[in-house]
Amino acid sequence: MRRLLCTTLLFSAGLAHAEVPRVATDIAPVHSLVSMVMQGAGSPDLIIPPGASPHSYAMRPSEARAVAKADLVVWVGPSLAPWLEEPMSSLAQGAERLTLQEVEGIRLLTNRSGVAFEAHDHGDHEGHEDHDGHDDHAEHDDHEGHDHADHADHGDHKGHDDHADHDDHDHDAHEEADAHAGHNHAPGALDPHIWLDPQNAVVWLDAIAASLSAQDPENAALYADNAAQAQAQLVDLQADIQAELTPLRGQKFVVFHDAYHYFEARFDVEASAAISLSDGAAPSAARLAEVRDVVKDTQAACVFTEPQFNAGLVDALQDGTALKSASLDPIGAALEPGVDMYPALLRDLAAAFSSCLAE
Repeated sequence: MRRLLCTTLLFSAGLAHAEVPRVATDIAPVHSLVSMVMQGAGSPDLIIPPGASPHSYAMRPSEARAVAKADLVVWVGPSLAPWLEEPMSSLAQGAERLTLQEVEGIRLLTNRSGVAFEAHDHGDHEGHEDHDGHDDHAEHDDHEGHDHADHADHGDHKGHDDHADHDDHDHDAHEEADAHAGHNHAPGALDPHIWLDPQNAVVWLDAIAASLSAQDPENAALYADNAAQAQAQLVDLQADIQAELTPLRGQKFVVFHDAYHYFEARFDVEASAAISLSDGAAPSAARLAEVRDVVKDTQAACVFTEPQFNAGLVDALQDGTALKSASLDPIGAALEPGVDMYPALLRDLAAAFSSCLAE
């Protein structure tokens, strides 16, 4: 009888462990958020290594296996990694998907237009945080219709007509950038860097906990508690960053590519221009000349580079004016994946802003 009881207990323990879902995540910031919610129950798999571009990536066999074994795939969505649709459909047919760009209650922004995109009033976007017309987000393969319609009056396209000539200058480079990067950089398309608004992450934590709890009801209380603790951490962090960056409002700066709109909008520090159309495309001579004009006209004091940035571009923008520079990394390539990664990413961004923009 004792042997039977021990066998039964071991079997039950095995069942409890087996019920924890296998989770695959796309990028390290999302992996970090899921790790926060799963603490004490399990750990998610990361599909795209931190140093790789999420816009186009060829999975290694171990990453493909993680997708194939997944009960749940948590990803930003096709706006960021359109190539991931096919592997998910073929390898993870039975897996649930949590597409974060479609979660109710988040703030979505569109790509800014022209070289010298103007500072925008994002107050109108607050109405978008409850995702009015959420059904329109079901398909994001073509965002132009949705985002032009929803954002037409939101000020995202201020100055677009003024920059028509700029867009013509960069038409060929734009097409090349889109082909290289694998997602739509066209003005009016959805900006996929949604995780850089910590308020979006706060909303996502509830959605992640709900998806996990649906598959693993026995750990629902754990997931909910973890999500609540992570939310409290991010709310405090957001307040700290706001206090750090508020004195920097109005400071003029240039970014390597327009990847930080969500962070800028949340903390009210707005870029004056982007050097490149995408993270993988070198700027044309014409675009570089226009950015140099923006630096001169706005008296920008800082240019934000990225890990793969060509340092010579800073010299090309100087034009007799000393420009400070600091490195920004929207994906956190140098950070260790895990529960601490996402807060560290936000802190690193804030520190770079402070070091480069403080007078």
